[in-house]
Formats: sequence, C-alpha cells, structure tokens
Amino acid sequence: MSTALVSLSAAVNFLGGCPDLLKARWAKAVRCPFCKEDRDKVIDSRSSDGGRIIRRRRQCLVCKKRFTTYEKTGESFKMYVIKKDNSRVPYDREKIITGLQKACYKRPVSVEQIRQIADKVEEDIFRNFDKEVTSAFVGESVIKHLRDVDKVAYIRFASVYRDFKDAGELIEEVSQVIAQPDYGAQPKLFQ
Repeated sequence: MSTALVSLSAAVNFLGGCPDLLKARWAKAVRCPFCKEDRDKVIDSRSSDGGRIIRRRRQCLVCKKRFTTYEKTGESFKMYVIKKDNSRVPYDREKIITGLQKACYKRPVSVEQIRQIADKVEEDIFRNFDKEVTSAFVGESVIKHLRDVDKVAYIRFASVYRDFKDAGELIEEVSQVIAQPDYGAQPKLFQ
C-alpha cells in the first residue's frame, strides 16, 4: 500500500483558483506509485478529522494494484509547532519522516511503516489541535507509535528527543523497553 499527499487548495491556486479546472485535471494529478500511470479509479472515499482529510482507496487501471491517497484542505496546513524556546514554526510532516528515517536507519522498518507512523502522528495532532501544537506533543506521539514498531529505533529516537543527561537515564529507558513484553505481529483488538 502506498500513500500520496495532496493539498486541494494548492491545486486550486495552481489552476488559477478555478475549481472546474481542478475537476478536469484532478484525475491526471494522481499517479500510481507502482507503475507511474495516471489512470486509476476510486474504490472508496471516507472523510476524517471533521472533513479536513479525505482518504481515497484507488486501483490502477493499468497494473491493477491498489493504493491510498489522502487529500487535505489548505486550512489544515495553518498548523504551527511551538518549540521548546517558545518560537513558532510552520508544521512540516517531512520533519517527522526525516526523524523517523534517521531513527530507523539500518533497521527492518519499511518506508511504508514510516509513512504509517507519520500518518498516525498527524492524525493525533489534527484530532487534538487546531492551530498550534507543542513540539513535546509531536515528539511523544512519534515515540508512542515508534515503540510499537521497532524498539531499537524507538531508543534511538528517544535518546535524541528526550535529551538524556547521562548514560544512567538512557540505561533506565532501555531497561524499561526490555522489560515490556513484545507481542510482535499479534494484532491489536481495539485501536
């Protein structure tokens, strides 16, 4: 499964603010992540986050593979992150993905798993905040979701994010992770 991210307002602005042009060109804007063709059909559409995000399951008409796209309205990009020094920076999903990629370097974590973690973190953010979110919330959300995927990557991310003052704090965190049972591929009943 692959994920594409599209900003509807950016597409409307790009097309000169004309929604009719958007409708005419929209189908051509989405390319299959497998064969790169732009011929697909929408199988299922669902909105979430109060209508700010539209999830569409699509099937490529050429290679027959399925993939998911997430469409977001422009207002969801007005989110700002409040950093530890109280400065505000625009929310950037790519920063989350970059941090996850660094933590998961040479670990058995796929690109798709990284994108799924970023999706879950983004859902947490937009479900709980409208305009501003603290960097602490973003970091803790990443840690929560990464811990379930790969414990070594979790320790890597936590060691940078939590800024351990000495080796004792790091060892304590590692001990807690080791003590937790690993359910592996066992599915969660209630998510």
